[in-house]
Amino acid sequence: MPPQAEDTTTSVSARRWAPIGMAAGLVLVTAAGWQWLQAGSHAPAEAMTPEATTHSEEDFVPDINKTEEQWQAELTPEQFKVTRQKGTERPYTGKYWNHKEPGKYKCVCCGAELFTSATKYDSGCGWPSFYAADQPDNLHTEADRSWGMVRTEVMCKKCGAHLGHVFDDGPQPTGVRFCMNSASLDFEPEEGSGEGNAKTPSRKDAE
Repeated sequence: MPPQAEDTTTSVSARRWAPIGMAAGLVLVTAAGWQWLQAGSHAPAEAMTPEATTHSEEDFVPDINKTEEQWQAELTPEQFKVTRQKGTERPYTGKYWNHKEPGKYKCVCCGAELFTSATKYDSGCGWPSFYAADQPDNLHTEADRSWGMVRTEVMCKKCGAHLGHVFDDGPQPTGVRFCMNSASLDFEPEEGSGEGNAKTPSRKDAE
């Protein structure tokens, strides 16, 4: 039998769609790679603010409750995106990831004391890291199953602000790593440290 003629329509169509398929595959691979990186730390707020986060069944009601409009008026856009919409700043860009001054780290939304410089360490992840909380009663943790992973979200117990996540790969004596966002924190320097009354500026401060 003579060889069948090639279906040129199918061949041209396949060649036309091939680059699009390859581009889509590259996007998926890139996204998966960033998700893998996030599993040990965080994801960027600009691109990866989850639409919904699955928490534990416990009904968590913070002491301070404000409307979204009130929070937006008090916070900068980045602070609002991170603390109220569960976003995450990009690594090595936050104000406190490499901050070494002695003092206390507080919730940027309500001022609740959270961590101190005594337990801050360089974890190499690009976000402020602590191996222990100074005021654990001011922290609330919940299961976070967003982005196809299971992590432990850390929130401010007083106002419900998203702070970051906690992992079990920290140094001794605790073995945990509180991986926080700089945008979620305010810093109060230790008296006599020479830093003055440093404070993370909010939109209200700038006006």
